[in-house]
Amino acid sequence: MGGLGKTTLAKAIYKNEQIVGHFDQTMWVCVAEKVDRIEVVFKMILKSLTDEEIEGDRREEIVKKIQHELKQKRYFLVLDDLWNDQEVLLNDFFSTLAGLNAKKGSWCLVTTRLQEVAIILSRHPQINFTRHELGRLCNDDCWSIMKKWANVAEEVPKELEDIREQVLRRCDGLPLAAKLIGGLLSKKRKEDWLSILEESLLNGDQGGIEQILKVSFDHLSPAPIKKCFAYCSIFYQDTELEQDLLVEHWMAEGFLQPDSQNERMMEKIGFEYLRILLQTSLLEEVKEERRTWYKMHDLVHDFAKLILNRNSSNQDRYLAVYSSESMVETINAKTSASLRTLFLEGGIADDMLSKFKYLHVLKLFGADAKELPTSIGKLIHLHLLDISGSRIRTLPESLCKLYSLQTLRIGMLVDGRDDDDDDDTGREIQMPSDTGREIQMPSGIGRWTCLQTLEFFNIGRQEEGRGIQELGTLQDLKGSLEIRNLELVNGKDDAELAKLSKKPNLYRLVFEWGNRNRESDKCDEDALEGLQPHPNLKELQILKFMGDQFPQWFMNLALTSLVELRVADCTRCRKLPALGQLPFLERLYLTGLENTTCIGLSFYSTSTISRQTFFPVLKILSLKSMKNLEEWKDAHEMRSTAGEVHVMDVFPVLEMLYISDCPRLTTIPTPSRFPSLDVLQITRNCHVLLAEKVLSNITTLSSLELWDRESSLSIEGCDSLPTDMLERLCLFPALQRVELRMADNITTLRGTSCTACLKRLVVSSCKNLRELPEDLYQFQALEDLEIWGCPRIDSFGYPNPKNSFGQKSLPKSLERFTVGGCDALTRLPVEMFESCTSLRELDLSNCRSLVSFPLDFRRTPSLESFSLRACPNLVAEMPSGFGYLTSLREVKIGPFSDDSAIGFDWAGLASSSTLRRVSLFGMRDTKSLPHQLQCLTTITSLSLRNFGAINALPDWLGNLARLEIDDCPLLTERCTPQSGSEWPKISNIPKRVIH
Repeated sequence: MGGLGKTTLAKAIYKNEQIVGHFDQTMWVCVAEKVDRIEVVFKMILKSLTDEEIEGDRREEIVKKIQHELKQKRYFLVLDDLWNDQEVLLNDFFSTLAGLNAKKGSWCLVTTRLQEVAIILSRHPQINFTRHELGRLCNDDCWSIMKKWANVAEEVPKELEDIREQVLRRCDGLPLAAKLIGGLLSKKRKEDWLSILEESLLNGDQGGIEQILKVSFDHLSPAPIKKCFAYCSIFYQDTELEQDLLVEHWMAEGFLQPDSQNERMMEKIGFEYLRILLQTSLLEEVKEERRTWYKMHDLVHDFAKLILNRNSSNQDRYLAVYSSESMVETINAKTSASLRTLFLEGGIADDMLSKFKYLHVLKLFGADAKELPTSIGKLIHLHLLDISGSRIRTLPESLCKLYSLQTLRIGMLVDGRDDDDDDDTGREIQMPSDTGREIQMPSGIGRWTCLQTLEFFNIGRQEEGRGIQELGTLQDLKGSLEIRNLELVNGKDDAELAKLSKKPNLYRLVFEWGNRNRESDKCDEDALEGLQPHPNLKELQILKFMGDQFPQWFMNLALTSLVELRVADCTRCRKLPALGQLPFLERLYLTGLENTTCIGLSFYSTSTISRQTFFPVLKILSLKSMKNLEEWKDAHEMRSTAGEVHVMDVFPVLEMLYISDCPRLTTIPTPSRFPSLDVLQITRNCHVLLAEKVLSNITTLSSLELWDRESSLSIEGCDSLPTDMLERLCLFPALQRVELRMADNITTLRGTSCTACLKRLVVSSCKNLRELPEDLYQFQALEDLEIWGCPRIDSFGYPNPKNSFGQKSLPKSLERFTVGGCDALTRLPVEMFESCTSLRELDLSNCRSLVSFPLDFRRTPSLESFSLRACPNLVAEMPSGFGYLTSLREVKIGPFSDDSAIGFDWAGLASSSTLRRVSLFGMRDTKSLPHQLQCLTTITSLSLRNFGAINALPDWLGNLARLEIDDCPLLTERCTPQSGSEWPKISNIPKRVIH
């Protein structure tokens, strides 16, 4: 059933901070329709990962690309609104998904209206399946939702209370219905509510959400909003619709008429219509970090499509073709003269495009759309051209005949990072993409005097009509504009011809020079001086500028509205501009300023006032790849003209500080200058003294990262990391995650005391580490503990018996515990698991000296996954009590010698009613599989690896749906289809993987 809130719940899980922090990669894919080829879904997944359109449907190529993106990553995939109930197709999809070699612990969440889908997934042998069926809301919850959207206070008007039961009966427990009714009432006077509900809603012949949607639509006012609403259905379901994009489409179609009385711009009218659609719940607002977009619920989308197509004239006016195979047939069947909007996936022939001479909107997208026909120049009524989702890289000269063009979208921004950018600062900014960088602009675009949206302008030769002066006549430009190839601008006078200071509706500008040799640095400085923006500008990027210093308009505080500034790859710049007094600057990114050796006092201000606040609202500061930066001066060194020391606040609200690849930087402001700092990253080749100084006096952190992600997550030069730095971690009461990797000089973590908020502790590849913190049992919020590749560890906690973990229990909150590559470890006392009632995953591997691990699983009743691998000397005192684990789903054990197999608790394992997957790892000289294997009657998946001498399977393999045999040469030969002696035992198993 639709409208229950399945997608809403899935989205809440998808955005949950714990989910985001736990998984390396998250993907959201809205399937929304029944597909007959699984390649379609894999293409959706690839697009979610890379935003890449791939030509054709070659499954191997698509899956290979996905596998590359997910290599060694723990992923969380949401398949929303899945409609396929074909078992063969679903089994094929999830088997392929399981074979991607992603990191252990990956998850897939599926939402569907079909019971059959859930039944099929529950039978799949490779899926740890859990089903959650949403029910209807109770009346009180529905009433609460309706009141919220109707903007009703706790005291409900009597008129509404009198018909409460009737309204709730119409809601039928569906949150979407309650939301729509509330949205409908929110636009009406309270005295009209009763009549609306009685006459239109309660007496309607049609029931359910469809009737509620019809009433909501009928009450939309003014009338053009109805056209705007219906038009939204031309976009594919679950499309993320940006505010500007929606309004641009409505403008292009003529739905927005200027208000002659108060001279409101069409754009402002569009924003008002959008607000009404949001208020009535016919559109939904989605916010994520700094991005906001809009979407339709799938039921609302279906209704809008019915409205759009309910008369033949609309069917001829608006056409979206999402399948290139049906393109020609569909288009030829339409009356070309009446078509106003065309969305087309794939290319279009020159002669065909010319038929649609009355088009207002043309959107070409898909990997097969590679060329824009020259006949585009005949579409003289075209207001909006969008090729942003295509591979078109050449703009024909005939494009300049489109004198009515208001919007040109080619695709300038990607939500991505530099190739070498793998830190969290990349999530905070939008980098200019390479899309369109090679495109030559048509000659004379200055004649597009109606143009409002132009994402980028690649400067060309002035004598060919491609110079920067073409921008001067485009007075109505708004939004974001990137200007490239600025090395072709001949000084300040030439740059001023763009008239950027007279374009108040541009909120974002990017200035970029090319990599060509400059005649002089002065030329760049003069050009930038002439590019002074309007004071309304909110975001500015300056890229590859080769001047020594920045322009005067920076110093004169001309950018009083600036919120974000990014300066990157300006390798000759010596001196930073004075930015400390910009009143609204929240985000500052400085990258690749290789000639800057000092961030001096002028960085804060050139003023001499004695009482000031510098960077009053700055929240994010990033210093990256400043190879020669040695000193960052403290603002408190400034003195007034009278010689007094300034009284000032500096960085009062700074929350995030990123310092990366600044190998010479050792002097920075006193850490107490960052009173609100929450996240600190010092990564990639930074001097260890920098970390030591920053950590000396900061107590506000919730996230601390000290490593080089390109060098296995470590600080370069970590061998000299002062050990007392670790003892300071207790100074961070909000710290939630600590990861220490490749710190070879560290021998002990005793004395390290973290906070009650710590959730994840990872100690990895510290080859000389012998002792871990002595009071881990006091880390009451710890959920994930991982110790890996520490071959000299011989104690865990306190007291400290040699070659063992200590006697104190791990914290009750612990959910995942991993120990691997600790060759000095000989025993794990059972007492350390005394309080581990929340433990879900336990993984012990490659501890070659371990001889004792007598864990009684009654101490860990929540265990779902248990792995014990590559501990060859563990023969006696092995774990037992599998039968007490009521949630156990997966076990991985081995390699086995014949002796160790005897001591294993096979009987307990056989009594587990929930066990589904077993993986056994053997030894080359193991001659037989444990005979108890045939007692595991509940398992549906069995994996056998590295049993070199085994040549026979058990006579009975239970109810296996999947069998994998890997690196078992004798057994592989005997499992040859039809002819192998073991073939009859496995021929009925649906899925067999034999390597």
